[in-house]
Amino acid sequence: MRTTRFKLPVIPALAVVAVAVTGTAFAVGTASAQTTTAASDAALVATLDQVLADPRLAGSTTALQVRDATSGAVIYSHNVDQRVIPASNEKLMTSAAALEVLGTGYKFHTVARYSGTKSGTTVSGNVYLKGQGDPTLTYAQFDAIAAAVSGAGIKKFTGSLVADDSWFDHTPLGLDWSWQDETYADNARISALTIAADANFNTGALSVQTKPGTAAGHAGTLTLTPANSVVKVVNNTVTGAAGTATTISATRGHGTNTVTVAGSIPLGGATKTNLVSVQDPTKLAAGVFRDALKRHGVTVSGSTTTGTTPSSAKTITDHASISLGQLLPYFLKLSNNGHAELLTKAMGRAKTPGSAGSWSTGLTAATGALKSIGVDTSKITMGDGSGLTRRDWLTTAQIATLLHAAQSRPWFDTWYAALPIAGDPNPLIGGTLASRMRGTPAAGNLHGKTGTLSGVNALSGYVADRAGRKLLFSSISNAAQSNVSDLLDTAAVAMASSGGPSAASLRARQLPTVPRHVVTRNGEDVECSWVPDAC
Repeated sequence: MRTTRFKLPVIPALAVVAVAVTGTAFAVGTASAQTTTAASDAALVATLDQVLADPRLAGSTTALQVRDATSGAVIYSHNVDQRVIPASNEKLMTSAAALEVLGTGYKFHTVARYSGTKSGTTVSGNVYLKGQGDPTLTYAQFDAIAAAVSGAGIKKFTGSLVADDSWFDHTPLGLDWSWQDETYADNARISALTIAADANFNTGALSVQTKPGTAAGHAGTLTLTPANSVVKVVNNTVTGAAGTATTISATRGHGTNTVTVAGSIPLGGATKTNLVSVQDPTKLAAGVFRDALKRHGVTVSGSTTTGTTPSSAKTITDHASISLGQLLPYFLKLSNNGHAELLTKAMGRAKTPGSAGSWSTGLTAATGALKSIGVDTSKITMGDGSGLTRRDWLTTAQIATLLHAAQSRPWFDTWYAALPIAGDPNPLIGGTLASRMRGTPAAGNLHGKTGTLSGVNALSGYVADRAGRKLLFSSISNAAQSNVSDLLDTAAVAMASSGGPSAASLRARQLPTVPRHVVTRNGEDVECSWVPDAC
């Protein structure tokens, strides 16, 4: 269902463009000689109609709503009550719910405790490491926790190292997550005790860096982050001749902790980084912690195991993460799936503190929070927190409702700043929009969330027009036969190009050409942040 149409001259049909080159430049519709907001909006409506008439969208379900961000008045609506799969636009829902349920100051805690008795520097009992799902725990953080144990005057535990991941349930993967993506960091298993591979907090994963060997024909040199003795690595790489292509891949065998690195890297070539999920995040975290204890002169006589921490255990150190507000840019700008799911389970734990956090309790908590903001939750279905599952269904009208309502929430400024900003090359500013809409009125202006799966493209957020009026919008396309992110970008550029004192001359102006930026992995469309250095 659409808003009332303005009578405008017919604009010629749009040209079909080459998939790998650019999108199309679109003529903007006529405005009256008297520049008014209504005339500008009429021109915008005509332009958006043309964008959605592109032949590449034939047979798809493509929905778009545009509103005045201040008043909430609808400027444009197309298929806005049709339920669509949102891909990573689901993270808008999850992040807003998490801010409502947990608050911007929420922190994850990882606590080291001991049972038994302490005599001098020896504890006659176990050491327990209990996690709450902190996605920011890196090798350095585990080292700091181990240093705190040593600093507490403990040099030996006669018992075992017990990894306690009972804060969440033990369901590691979401509904309908694709088995073929299990090896990738963006599909990592979810655990209450986990470790991040890098400074971007890709949790439950390893970073594998491959450098060329000393001569052509030699094996490449591998470095793992975090360094550990838990994951087995098979090096099947070879150093190619200088100037040859880099074909390095890293995969983990299904159901195993064995990572195989294969392919060629040219002599003198740049380091190639691959991110790989691990089979058992709890086991890896415990292994890294045990190694850290040893480095700090603390020995554990017994084995490493899993279990729950007894209530009588004494606290050695309590490590707090950065706040949720500080985590948001890593979550939203980099479209981090693990963060979405850990926050979902954290919401479940917060709302039902007597039971382990789970997708069931977390999604119930999220839905309740969204309803309280004003989202009509009878029109959406949340199957996970990240948008990986195709059981997520929502409407662009409800995303637009969220975007409008969010502006009155105390956390809005933090949330708005955490959204990717179009065209900014800094990964923690531009995020998944770093290479999109550059050189257009949307660049440095549009704050929005992307969404990308094969057959799904989404872009929703905020953009100011030339008059300075802020608009909010939600656009999602399902079942197009090729990636159509450039068409959604073109619609956003049309919004940024509308308004202002020159509205009467919009008929002669053409929108800037919007280049396509499509990232694929094994033939499937993915968010650019899921492939190292692809944004």
